[in-house]
Amino acid sequence: MNASRTARERVRAELIEEITEIARRHLARDGAAGLSLRAVAREMGMASSAIYRYYPSRDDLLTALIIDGYNAVGDAVEKAEAACPREDHLGRWLAVCHAVRDRALAHPHEYALLHGSPVPGYSAPQDTIGPAMRDAVVFGRIIADAHRAGLLDPPGGYPPAPESFGADAEGIRQAVLPGLPDDIVARAVTAWPGLYGAVSFELFGQYNNVITDLRATFDYAMRGLGRHIGLPER
Repeated sequence: MNASRTARERVRAELIEEITEIARRHLARDGAAGLSLRAVAREMGMASSAIYRYYPSRDDLLTALIIDGYNAVGDAVEKAEAACPREDHLGRWLAVCHAVRDRALAHPHEYALLHGSPVPGYSAPQDTIGPAMRDAVVFGRIIADAHRAGLLDPPGGYPPAPESFGADAEGIRQAVLPGLPDDIVARAVTAWPGLYGAVSFELFGQYNNVITDLRATFDYAMRGLGRHIGLPER
C-alpha cells in the first residue's frame, strides 16, 4: 500500500512539474494575462477537466509560478551572499544585487511576472509572502550585521526620516531590520527599490541606446546605494 501511494505521489509530482514547465513557456509567449489551463492541457494531451485536479484555476497555477519564481530568486541571493566573507558587508550587498540582476536577465518573463504590471483580476494570496521576503531577509541581515559590528557609516547631508515614518519603521524592523534606527531603516527601504528599479530599467529596455556597459553601470549604482545605507568598503 505504501509503495503504491509513493508511486502515485511520484507520478503526480512529475505531472505537476510538466504542467508548470509548459506554463512557463506559455507565460513567455503570451504573458501572464494570456495564461490558460486549457491551452496547457491541450499541449500535454490531457483532458481539460483532468488538469483541474492539479490546479483548480488559472490563479492557482499563477500562484505556483510566482512562488517558484520568488524561491528561485531567494536561492540565488542566499547562495551568492553566503559565498562572501562575513566582514565584507558591501561585498555581500553587491553579491545580492548582481544575483537579482543575473536571475532577471536569465529569466526575463519570470521577472516580469514578479515585478511587472499586475495581472488583471489576480490577487496574490498569503502563500506568496514568505517566498517574496527571502531576498529582503538577506538584505536586512547584511545591514543588521554591519550595525551590530559598529561599521555602518552613512554619508551626511541626507535629510532625516519624516516623523510619520516611525510606525512604518517599527514594522520593518520586526520583519527584516532588527535593532536599526529609523534613519537607517528609511535609507534601506529607499535603496531596495533602487535595486529593482535599476534591473527593471535594463530589462525593459529603458537603457537602450543610452548605456553601453550595462553591468558596470549597474555595479556603480549598487555601490552608491550601498554607501547611501552606510555599508563600509572592506
